[in-house]
Amino acid sequence: MLMLITTVKMWAEIALMVLAAQALLALLVPQLLARNPVYQLLQWLIAPLLAPVRRLLPEAPEPCQRWLLAAALALLWLLATGLKLRHCLSVGVALCQ
Repeated sequence: MLMLITTVKMWAEIALMVLAAQALLALLVPQLLARNPVYQLLQWLIAPLLAPVRRLLPEAPEPCQRWLLAAALALLWLLATGLKLRHCLSVGVALCQ
């Protein structure tokens, strides 16, 4: 169970970092995003997670969709962290290392 919780937490962290890196690149070089290979790679990585948000809210603008995805990922991360803490406290902290 601990492995599953830790995996979900890790994937949420990675996706949040990808979104943060995209936002940082958009702030640093907004005029060159279409030609930036790093931004393209990050966009390719986050596209599978953005697809359900786009299907659920097609009328929402792109920045709102990204914020909603970030909020959902942050909520998932918080939930996984809480579950991990609960699990570790129930089995003993020594078994969670």
